[in-house]
Amino acid sequence: MSYLDRVLQPDETVRYRSKVHWLIYWPAVLFLLVVIAGFVGSYKYPNSQIVMAAVMLVGAVGFFIFWVRGFIKRWTTEIAVTDRRVIFKEGLVARRTIEMNMDKIESVDVDQSVWGRLFDYGSVVIRGTGSSMEPLKQITSPIQFRNHVLVR
Repeated sequence: MSYLDRVLQPDETVRYRSKVHWLIYWPAVLFLLVVIAGFVGSYKYPNSQIVMAAVMLVGAVGFFIFWVRGFIKRWTTEIAVTDRRVIFKEGLVARRTIEMNMDKIESVDVDQSVWGRLFDYGSVVIRGTGSSMEPLKQITSPIQFRNHVLVR
């Protein structure tokens, strides 16, 4: 059972769920390209097998580290809009949660780069009376998320 399902109050319904965008795996893809380059280089330059093996090893370790890091972040982050509040939870061992009641929300800011517009991801900042949430970074469909927050 997810954190969100455990903290829902009686008669509270989820309007929208979001998650961290799949581009969080981008660093892992870059290291995978290093592995592929080392593999191609080992065939093209057979006298440099040791160097190419080292390049592939570094690339494989980097790929593994960044893929696991992205997987855990994407798997453990929950972002939701209910009819009463906005809920954000992240973390596997150390958990961080932020909740803001809908009646305390004043505005929702969306920040998308050109790449964010192309791949439909961005950052969202929810401003409330007296406080604001930290930016929810790299979330999928930030405009749709904002629209669900602003619907009363």
